[in-house]
Amino acid sequence: MRKRRFLTVVLAGIMAVSMIAGCGTTPKKENTGTDGENKKVLRVGMECAYAPFNWTQDAAVTPDGSTAVPIYDSAYYAYGYDVAVAQKLAEQMGMELEIHKVEWSSIGISMDAGDYDCIIAGMGSTAERQMAYLFTTPYYYRDNCIVVKKGGAYESVQKLSDLAGTGCKVTTQLGTGWVPLLDQIEGAVTGANYETTSECFMAVSNGVADVCIVDLPTAQSALLTNDDLIIITFDESDTFTGDDEMVNVCIATRKDDTALRDKIQEALDALGWNDKAKMDELMNSVITQQPAAN
Repeated sequence: MRKRRFLTVVLAGIMAVSMIAGCGTTPKKENTGTDGENKKVLRVGMECAYAPFNWTQDAAVTPDGSTAVPIYDSAYYAYGYDVAVAQKLAEQMGMELEIHKVEWSSIGISMDAGDYDCIIAGMGSTAERQMAYLFTTPYYYRDNCIVVKKGGAYESVQKLSDLAGTGCKVTTQLGTGWVPLLDQIEGAVTGANYETTSECFMAVSNGVADVCIVDLPTAQSALLTNDDLIIITFDESDTFTGDDEMVNVCIATRKDDTALRDKIQEALDALGWNDKAKMDELMNSVITQQPAAN
């Protein structure tokens, strides 16, 4: 009898301790949760490795004093055009901003898995992607270009047809709308494509590739720290075709998350973020703020 009573007392004590410990556990922050100021969380996925759209840095501020955003579950911070736009949107919507760093090759998969709720990552709204995701109107318009080695065999190229039959080695970033454009260079050698644009530029610098197809802001950003490269833009009469999809940079949400897409669209409209002059002004500003490592 005494033994049974002793066990009952022990079990009651264990249950009490468990309840106390449970009360002290901090729940994981979810999109439907709130912080101390009762703000919902805007969870955004991006590479944090695609300057000037987004990059990783050590400091909490940029050289001009702009506030960077902590990267979720990391000791680092993110900034760039995408981050600056995300900050404006979060403020407009009364939400807290949370940046998630993810590799480009899995950026859509991770959103579908619920790791974050939207993608603000310099993503072009292509017909293929529109089958899988919802998109806002563009929050940036960009031009495409090629990057070649300064002083190299392709420095004097002025139009797409100048590359025909040269056997140049071409590259671009994996999983982007630039990949289909590689085949438009007649007789080009299509070798390896890379996970990041930084690797593409390094390939051109090292002679592993001769030509990199990319967008103009990213190329301009690269030239700040790679003085052995040059940018070439083609005239509209002799350039890539079908690249207009990569011009429109939009925000993506899951296909079934119409509510969030519409809320973000309303915020873009309220900010007047359909003005190219505003877009270019912000881009020109953030390009100058990136760390040398990016």
